[in-house]
Amino acid sequence: MDISIHRPEELSTPLRGAWHRAMDDSPDYGNPFLAPEFAAGVGRHRGGARVAVLREHGEPVGFFPYERNSLGVGRAIGLGLSDCQALVHRPGVTWETRQLLKACGLSVFEFDHLVEEQKPFGRHVTGTFASPAIELKDGDGTYPEWLRGAYPGLAKTTLKKERRLGRDLGGMRFVYDERDPGPLRTLMRWKSAQYRRTGRMDRFARPWIVDLVDQLFQVREEHFKGVLSVLYAGDRPVAAHFGPTSRTVFAAWFTAYDPELRYYSPGLIMHLRMAEAAGREGVRLMDLGRGDKEWKDWLKTRELRVGEGFASRPHPVAAAHRLWRRPVRGLRNTVLAHPALRQPADRLLKTVGGLRTSGAPGSHGTRPKT
Repeated sequence: MDISIHRPEELSTPLRGAWHRAMDDSPDYGNPFLAPEFAAGVGRHRGGARVAVLREHGEPVGFFPYERNSLGVGRAIGLGLSDCQALVHRPGVTWETRQLLKACGLSVFEFDHLVEEQKPFGRHVTGTFASPAIELKDGDGTYPEWLRGAYPGLAKTTLKKERRLGRDLGGMRFVYDERDPGPLRTLMRWKSAQYRRTGRMDRFARPWIVDLVDQLFQVREEHFKGVLSVLYAGDRPVAAHFGPTSRTVFAAWFTAYDPELRYYSPGLIMHLRMAEAAGREGVRLMDLGRGDKEWKDWLKTRELRVGEGFASRPHPVAAAHRLWRRPVRGLRNTVLAHPALRQPADRLLKTVGGLRTSGAPGSHGTRPKT
């Protein structure tokens, strides 16, 4: 096995084509977060982004995107943003983990959404978790007819709320692939406010994430497209979602709605509208991402499995990194797995968020660009 290292945004057209073919060869690698376009997008904003290209008999057969810091600590590319991670390879290809890490100059590689199929990383997985998903089909008839067939338990209440929202604010309109960037700015503002309100880290206070989303919004390729979906009442956006889509998989990513309208359940309406529209576009799976949420339980039709852990080779830096990161992850997973712990933690975060949002102007961090 020959391994060469490249900047993801500098991969040649033939190598990108080989990567796309590896995605097509297995349903495990159909997720858009595994596409070279996502790796290239991160690479334009993260100096340590790299791709290891694995070759057999001179032919590229595998692609391993990652980020590396100056100490040789590695992480899945876009860790914290990506909901699917893997070494994308042709069928039958295998590798030796220590050899791979050495070729990449890594003492340790951290992941948290690893595709279950990745057997060579298997002994380094410290936990596996459900990633709820919706199997999609071509819609027959109108959206209400699709909804009644796919989700009979949700249809009556959801359609009633949507009709009420239309009466109160204006006629309802859903755009699956909105090309006007204006609603994208609105989505970022809503999401930043939600992060602060719930005490979470505001991702859109980080300029590189704002720039990455702006860039991915412009990508219109066969294996990767940045899709902005918007639900309108009259001319007013009431909910929006931005996420990447491949030929077969729609990745739920950033969803937000006008908090003044939360009693209409605009977020739920948005996801149901997206599922119906994506199915009509030929997409076959909507990956809702790892996480325990009631609305995901309502919508899911199956569960994928993803792993987290640390692949490493003997090195003091690897040992130190695991000692630092594993307790943090363990505590987080324990809280998320037990409602009796998760609910008080959520209340505490919301209290902190309330104090943060009620503070003096300028205390909220950097706002998204307008």
